[in-house]
Amino acid sequence: MSSRFDVVLCDLDGTLVDTVPLIIASHRHAVREVLGRDLDDEVLRRGIGTPLLTQMRVFDEARAAELVVAYRAFNHAAHDDYVSGFDEAIAAVATARERGAATGIVTSKSRDAVELAFRVVPALRQIAGALVTADVTEVHKPHAAPLLAALAMLEEPPDRACYIGDAPADLQAAHAAGVAAIAVTWGAFTRDELAEHTPLAICDTAGELAAVLAGDSADERA
Repeated sequence: MSSRFDVVLCDLDGTLVDTVPLIIASHRHAVREVLGRDLDDEVLRRGIGTPLLTQMRVFDEARAAELVVAYRAFNHAAHDDYVSGFDEAIAAVATARERGAATGIVTSKSRDAVELAFRVVPALRQIAGALVTADVTEVHKPHAAPLLAALAMLEEPPDRACYIGDAPADLQAAHAAGVAAIAVTWGAFTRDELAEHTPLAICDTAGELAAVLAGDSADERA
């Protein structure tokens, strides 16, 4: 059996790796330490999927750089206590690769933070045929540039590619790049929030994702 897509690109946080609790805890620590404030989880998670500095500018434009430093200090120190892989989702992408698809990871994380995830979840390296981090392009999701950079690395066109993500910014980037958008609901955002961005499919389980990648899923949104 061949893969439905010639290229399968994936977000990292909330899609392949369970990092949302760490992200929220890191945000909470930074906001408390730098601004002396407490914010609801809903506010803290709202920018997930976009670069860290962009998220911090929402909390306080003038002190965004300080917030980033505080966030990263906590995030890196606590990383291994929080983070684990979504093993079945990783396996679904690995199966697509075994069936002939080129695979890659496109994330708003910095390269050093990605390396922490790779250390905890080594299987990620096997599907990172292309790796685009926040350090690679001048603009990032929801802009198309990161996805187009990954396609260029793989020397593949967008018309037979997909991008899997758990955030609105992921789906917006997929549409902008001209690749199929596939949403997963085990990350930071709800099915309803993702449906607003008209993905090709919304997957509630890794089994549903595997079916979409194989081309035998009925749960698709035109």
